[in-house]
Amino acid sequence: MTGESFTPDEQARLAPYVTNTDRSIFALTNLPEVIKGALFSRYSRSTLGLRHLLLREFIEDEAAEFSAIQGSTANTDQDAALAVGRAQSFYDRILDGYGDDSIGELGGGHLAVEEVSILATKTLEDARIGGSPLEKSTRYVSFGQKVKGDYRFYKEPRLLASQHRERYLNTCRTLFETYVQLNEPVREYVRSRLPRDPDAPAAAYERSVRALSFDLIRGLLPAATLTNMGVFGNGRFFESLISRLRIEPLQEFQDLAQTAWEELAKVVPSFIRRAHPDHRHFQSYAAFTKAQRQQIQSVAAQLEQGSSELLSPPARTSGEVCLVEWDADAEIKLLAALLYEHTALPLQQVQEQVRQMPNAERKRIFRESIALREHRRHKPPRALERVFYTFDLLGDYGMYRDLHRHRMLTQWRQPLTTRFGYDTPPELEDAGLTQTYHAAMAQAKETFEAIAADFPNEAQYVVPMAYRIRWSMHVNLRALTWLVELRSTPQGHPGYRHIAQALFREVQRVQSRLAEWMKFVDLDGYTLGRLDAEVRQESKSCES
Repeated sequence: MTGESFTPDEQARLAPYVTNTDRSIFALTNLPEVIKGALFSRYSRSTLGLRHLLLREFIEDEAAEFSAIQGSTANTDQDAALAVGRAQSFYDRILDGYGDDSIGELGGGHLAVEEVSILATKTLEDARIGGSPLEKSTRYVSFGQKVKGDYRFYKEPRLLASQHRERYLNTCRTLFETYVQLNEPVREYVRSRLPRDPDAPAAAYERSVRALSFDLIRGLLPAATLTNMGVFGNGRFFESLISRLRIEPLQEFQDLAQTAWEELAKVVPSFIRRAHPDHRHFQSYAAFTKAQRQQIQSVAAQLEQGSSELLSPPARTSGEVCLVEWDADAEIKLLAALLYEHTALPLQQVQEQVRQMPNAERKRIFRESIALREHRRHKPPRALERVFYTFDLLGDYGMYRDLHRHRMLTQWRQPLTTRFGYDTPPELEDAGLTQTYHAAMAQAKETFEAIAADFPNEAQYVVPMAYRIRWSMHVNLRALTWLVELRSTPQGHPGYRHIAQALFREVQRVQSRLAEWMKFVDLDGYTLGRLDAEVRQESKSCES
């Protein structure tokens, strides 16, 4: 129940916009994002309940143009648009007057981004707080179709206007043609190596064969490959994203920024107005970022000139994963955080008492806590967030794309290049299908090097996903546990399974007791054997 009361007339006027008028918990319905954001921002500084606030300052206030925006008095879409325009200053005053940047988090929108390059999707997904992206899968969808007689890849305008035009187009087309050419032979190989179990549904088996085959050939897809993605985000997220895209050197990114701004301005105009190129906030941000980028790039260029040996992959005990930093006091800090909220003591005092504990006692507490986890969805406690690790990784761009999606960590990546070589799935070697694969990779390398001499940023578009990229990851133990356990499951791609296993082994090497929290990491080796897990998963989908 609620302490508020409404007359029958008020209840009728509120009914389209709230799920109830007689309970203290309710949801908003049928309201534009700008109204919801303004309503909640005003709510934080009012003694009124949200429903009374909605009535008095929005529904009943003529300046709000509420009825016109809702369409009850607007005769046409043009009338409604004019009403939104007239009301904009009203909402902007509320948003500016009753909050700070966080007000932009009170409303949002769903943005569909289609015909965007795989290269651009990574920048779109870099911003993690306030946004949730979902990208078209390379595992379940073929990228080999043609549209208007050509494969679907980004025709970079600067390259098409340069001497590299034909070379760029031919190399991308060769990569796609090889992708299509290998598709069916790879499926035949998978079927021959793992015939269908008579008890397995034929449809599920074929879908699994198809998915695994796409996994094996996805490395041929260039970064220019066009894909689709959906993004849900709040206003603050979109403002930051658009601002960042505007200052990127690639034309595609700048075009994405402008188009996204134009479309989001139709649904959440107040939240993204500062991302307009004429707005003083954006201009200040752009000037600062440009100056910072130039300063850092000049220092980085000097660093690389004096370290030519870094251009080749270094030898590492863990292959593609190197643990760079970890906290020697991690065990003490974790256990102190675990106990802290159940005491009335200062953290420093809890930490000191833990330090004085016998080693056997600390071990017992850890083991008993870890034993309570029955599967990977039993997430470890937040105490694990006090422990951090920094890794340097080298892996193909495809696996990077999979690992990049984890939001609760910090990543830095280097530009795409061919200097670190590429990965070849052992299944292609076993099937005798590598001749055209290697030829396509060699052509991509030659084209990249030729273009990079004139267009270092644009040259990234021609790099296939099998080529390796270097990136770093700073992550707490709780997020790392989720990542390692999820990405080591049998049905995962072999590339990122290897990375997940190596991440675990690096922690185990330096802090074996803390590595025990990663209880459900799968360290088994799978090649085509993971098809069984895929079939079981597909069969469950059919049954449901």
